[in-house]
Amino acid sequence: MKTTRRKVLQSGALGLAAAALARADQPQQARRRAFRLTTREKFDAGAIAPYRGQHTAVYQNIDAHLEEHLEHLRRWLRQPSVSAQNIGIQEMARLLRDDLRALGFQEAELVPTAGHPGVWGYYDAGAPRTLVVYLMYDVQPVEPADWRVPPFDAQLVEHDLGRVVMARGATNQKGPQRAFLNAVAAIRAVHGRLPVNLMVVAEGEEELGSVHFPEVIARYESRLKNGYAVFFPFPSQGVEGQARLFLGVKGILYFELEAVGGAHGGPTRAEIHGSYKAVVDSPVWRLVQALASLTSPDGNTILVPGYYDPIRPPNDEEQRLVNGLLSGGDEAGQKRLLGVERWMDGVGGEQFQMRLLFDTTLNIDGLVAGYTGPGGKTILPHRALAKVDSRLVPDQRPDEALERIRQHLHRQGFHDITVRKLSGYPPAQTSVQAPPVRAAISVFNKYGHRPTIAPRIAGSAPYYLFTERLNLPMVAAGLGHGSGAHAPNEYLLVDPKPGSKIAGLAEMEKAYVDLLYALAEA
Repeated sequence: MKTTRRKVLQSGALGLAAAALARADQPQQARRRAFRLTTREKFDAGAIAPYRGQHTAVYQNIDAHLEEHLEHLRRWLRQPSVSAQNIGIQEMARLLRDDLRALGFQEAELVPTAGHPGVWGYYDAGAPRTLVVYLMYDVQPVEPADWRVPPFDAQLVEHDLGRVVMARGATNQKGPQRAFLNAVAAIRAVHGRLPVNLMVVAEGEEELGSVHFPEVIARYESRLKNGYAVFFPFPSQGVEGQARLFLGVKGILYFELEAVGGAHGGPTRAEIHGSYKAVVDSPVWRLVQALASLTSPDGNTILVPGYYDPIRPPNDEEQRLVNGLLSGGDEAGQKRLLGVERWMDGVGGEQFQMRLLFDTTLNIDGLVAGYTGPGGKTILPHRALAKVDSRLVPDQRPDEALERIRQHLHRQGFHDITVRKLSGYPPAQTSVQAPPVRAAISVFNKYGHRPTIAPRIAGSAPYYLFTERLNLPMVAAGLGHGSGAHAPNEYLLVDPKPGSKIAGLAEMEKAYVDLLYALAEA
């Protein structure tokens, strides 16, 4: 009995020693960067004088043709263009090209790429300045059963805010983009030409990470560099009518992790009976353990060594912008809109904004493994796959981030896990002092919607191609409100209820008219 007890104690001691050695052999775990504001100064958008231009005849043209404009918008929404599933992509690309031709663009053509085609358009107004307009014509997949209406019928629906058009792409981004082109049509109908030349570059893979969009930019790069700014039509109002302008985006790294059976263990050809788990390794558990090694148990701190190291602190301009956000934010409204009851770690106020804007992420988008249908099917799957995204902030780069993840998995012994990059690009940002940004603010101020200004949004877009590669300032702006991007029942507000501070379709288009003129003069 004593011998047995001694062996157990020795075994326990050896186990503790082995664990200590294992811990000592592990690289130091990453720690989340925690930034705090060091100034209370705030940027005041109200200090910029309102845009004073009045284009009455164009506004009247919009009012007179509003139903026609709405039908153009609905025509775009009725055309599916789901890039992930290659549904309606070619048709939507041709529709966009043909609409540019109908609007008087002297050049309008499809741009072949190794993936979905781009679209190029050039409108020569004989103006001294050329504005580059970035468009995306693809949308996210849908689950029709989750929708109140068929997602590609573009039905007009009564909503708490008024009458909306409900469809995939209504707010992200086909609805506001076609509203912008409606404004272009109204200016041409009244004056015959625009106040600025336009170069349109559109892609059909934004929802896939814009993998092949650089090919479109490369084809016209020498011409695009002659532009003075880049504009992205965007509905910037919240549910209370408050306007928010953002100056940049986070970057993104999107990748797959895959575990399959092989010489290291697990079924190699197909699923097998679940009872064999007694003697056969599981690729599914292998993938789950690999994923778990990437973060703390709550999933909120990335444990990949060095992952947080490149992140730079917010500069003075960004801090002043954040202070402006703190005085005009609506966290409760955001929670209601998202269906979220609590922010991570219970943060709020300053730390909510700092994390949302300046923190990197590691997020599991989806897991695929085995049987998930009704009833039971007791199997041991031979394959498991996870799709993962990481939102990147300055100065993170996607390839460096992926290499850190790859090295971490190897150090943890997950040599059998395949790491496959799907897409990625760095963050991008324009200064609030850039003349095109100040011109956009002046238009918001004209309409009585003094905007709060964010240095970036938490989402991603390939703005780096414009700000970094072409060295052009970029502004995403516009009145109007929509919600449900990437979700069921996506909508764009067309007719707000009486007394609402939100712009409906008519005012949205009039603001785009003003933006074009303001940008031409900036």
